[in-house]
Amino acid sequence: MLLVGNGKLITRNEKGEFFKDGCVAISGSTIEKVGTTSELKKEFPEAEFIDAKGGVIMPGFINMHNHIYSTFARGLSINNYHPKNFMDILEGQWWRIDRTLNLQDCYHSAKIAYLDSVKNGVTTVFDHHASYGAIEGSLGQLSQAADELGVRTCLCYEVSDRDGEEKMKAAVKENADFIKASSQRTDDMQKAMMGMHAAFTLSDKSLELCAANTPDGVGYHIHVAEDIADVHDSLAKHGKPIIHRLYDFGILGKQSMAGHCIHIGPHEMELLRDTDTMVVTNPESNMGNAVGCPPAMRMHNEYNILMGLGTDGYTNDLTESYKVGNIIHKHHLADPNAAWAEIPDMLFNNNHKMANRYFNKKLGVLENGAAADVIVLDYKGPTPMNETNYNSHILFGMNGGAVTDTIINGEVRMRNREVQGVDEAKIWSDAQAQAQTLWSRINA
Repeated sequence: MLLVGNGKLITRNEKGEFFKDGCVAISGSTIEKVGTTSELKKEFPEAEFIDAKGGVIMPGFINMHNHIYSTFARGLSINNYHPKNFMDILEGQWWRIDRTLNLQDCYHSAKIAYLDSVKNGVTTVFDHHASYGAIEGSLGQLSQAADELGVRTCLCYEVSDRDGEEKMKAAVKENADFIKASSQRTDDMQKAMMGMHAAFTLSDKSLELCAANTPDGVGYHIHVAEDIADVHDSLAKHGKPIIHRLYDFGILGKQSMAGHCIHIGPHEMELLRDTDTMVVTNPESNMGNAVGCPPAMRMHNEYNILMGLGTDGYTNDLTESYKVGNIIHKHHLADPNAAWAEIPDMLFNNNHKMANRYFNKKLGVLENGAAADVIVLDYKGPTPMNETNYNSHILFGMNGGAVTDTIINGEVRMRNREVQGVDEAKIWSDAQAQAQTLWSRINA
């Protein structure tokens, strides 16, 4: 038995319970009970105790859309790279990187991404991978890294026609192989989706092949209308909007997730709603790529689409995305009331609802029977914190660097900012050496 107590406890349960001096009792991989520190210490006197020291105890963050393969882009300078638009960014940077990646690059970049997730209190990661320099076995490298760091993860490979039919078929097979491998696990720590890049790099034939290799109960993870060029391509080549085309091929549905959805209209929103397709928005990435601001407030409020929040490889700190998500819609709509409720609803309520369409044990809440994914943050606050304002404290006062302890599936993965069970210095050292070789290959 493990107790995490002496902190302000945010449960995120349906009652919205908040304990000023709260405690979580963990038995194995599951939460046994929540309550006050004095009550649970009395009930479980022999339990190991992690002292939050007056900080904040809350469920671990869930990242609904990440790109681990982008890890080694930090600090990279690519020769003759001067993008003028999003297509230039894809061709000149991201596709150039992923065409150069080998399996060792995949493994070491994943070790860093999952390590950084643990340090930022992210306990579950949905990743969208690409490494056209090494397709076969690449998801296995990410899977191994996730196991070594103890992070819960859902993986897929980005199928695309951009490097030819042979590699497209290899990408479909990589997805199919990992879907099968993950289905044979019994620990509820790794799941799989059928990954696809975007409609403009996928022919009808490729969509059919993806559908033919996706078993029942498994959905698709695809970028949708991230840039207006994607929209123009679909209308010019297929005579229909992107969402309608995906609907025709059976890509939409409860298990599927559409990333971005920046340039979509009301009829497409209706299709997303009517098929119960999930949508994940990534505000920092959208601003960084200058692709626009999605109609997220309309999708959330008017169409009641299940929307979550991701980082798109921009960061592993979900509080960053919370902060930017809060302001991008205010700025875009010139409405100071926008996003106050919607963005925290996506991050703290919808992300775990979306994740639980894949993972069996209840995520994102601290209550009896839920997964023991718990984090502690070193935050006192200059003003009182209570059940009515803790989201505001997170928004304006906390960040991933404040996380001191991370528990995933009942295992203590970080204690007092020290990551447990791994040689953190070696992970960083190995990654930097591997990144240098990648950079040399990219600019060769």
